[in-house]
This record gives sequence, C-alpha cells and structure tokens, in this order.
Amino acid sequence: MKISILIPVYNERKTILDIIDLVGTVALDKEVVLVDDHSSDGTRELLREKFGSGKNGVRVFYHEKNMGKGSAIRTALSHASGDYVIVQDADLEYSPHDMVPMAELVERTGAEAVYGSRFLKTWKSTSFPHFMVNKTLTVLTNILFGGNLTDMETCYKMVRTDIMKSLDIKAHRFEFEPEVTTKLLKRGIKIVEVPVSYRGRSYDEGKKIGWKDGVEAVVTLFRMKFRDS
Repeated sequence: MKISILIPVYNERKTILDIIDLVGTVALDKEVVLVDDHSSDGTRELLREKFGSGKNGVRVFYHEKNMGKGSAIRTALSHASGDYVIVQDADLEYSPHDMVPMAELVERTGAEAVYGSRFLKTWKSTSFPHFMVNKTLTVLTNILFGGNLTDMETCYKMVRTDIMKSLDIKAHRFEFEPEVTTKLLKRGIKIVEVPVSYRGRSYDEGKKIGWKDGVEAVVTLFRMKFRDS
C-alpha cells in the first residue's frame, strides 16, 4: 500500500527541511508531494535548490500567488498517485512516525478513513483555549453529522485516494478540515481514530490559524449541513 504524503507550505523556511527529513525516515511505501503556496521568506528558493526537477524523491509544485492551505492541498491531491493520502503540515507539531500505526490499521481492517486524534489520551498536547475551540468544533460536527469523533480538526486524515478526490473539495484555507470530515460523514464513511502525538507551537513560533478560522469552520459546518454534497 502506497501513501501519498501531501505537504502544503507557506513561509516555513526554518522547519521545512527538518520535516521533509523526518518524513523520509518513515517506514512506509510513500511519495511526497509538496506545494509551496507562494512563500515570501525564502522557502521557495530553498525548495528549488534542494528539490528542483524532482530530485531527492520529493515532487514540488509552486503557486504563483498565495491561495491558502486548502488550495495548496487541492493542488497536491491532484498529483497524488498513492492508494491513500495524508496531509503533513510543514511545521513540527505532528510526528510523521505516527502515520505508521494509522497505515497498519488500514492494512488490518481496510478502513477507508483513519484520523490521528490529538485528544484520545489527553487534551494537554495543546493549550486549554485551543483545546476548547477544537472540542467545540468536534462536538458540533458530531451533533450535525452523526459522528463519534474526538478531533475533527486534526491534520492527520488518512483517506483512500479515490474517495478523497471524489469529494470535490472547494476549501481555500483552513476550512479544509470540516469540509472533508462532513463530506465523509454524509457519505456514511466510517472514520476510525488512533492517538497521535502533538506539540502545538505558539504564534511567536509561526502558528497561523486564528480565531477567524474558527468562525469560518462553524460557518462551513452549517453550510455543509444544508447542502446536497
């Protein structure tokens, strides 16, 4: 089973090479598809230097203007050729090695969608305010769409590639997470969760998601509740 690891990147010069190196050590049959969302901090130039013309086993695509995380994931998804896809953020908040038990669960059970939950064991992997925002969005998702999730907003969503492509994702920014989840649940696809580690970074360290994105997630949930697909 081959996993397509999709990495959306925007202004992550300090961490991008580290995360690519870590992904490279993960014991999976995999491909890495990276999309730079028009970084302005030197990330693009660094990627061209290290991975130009597909060298070092990483395919890199470049947006000609900043379009948002969701758009970068959609571009990466269009180039994915693996059996399953998973998104890897370009920071160091998630450990790529947690993809291994997720993939093992897929191979044992044939699960179509596996989420890596940051909160199955403890909420203390992030700050209490961030946990409460995530908890609220997850509970709202469960109520509206009949889910049984503990972490709807997790980055680690391992989904069968043909299913993910068929969802026709429209998101441009961080509303990617609720859109994917609601479309899976509306189709009756069971989402299985496994615990993953997480080290939430601060805004001083480069965290980009903010309160406006939380509001957009709520809007997305209600919009998806009352539309056909």
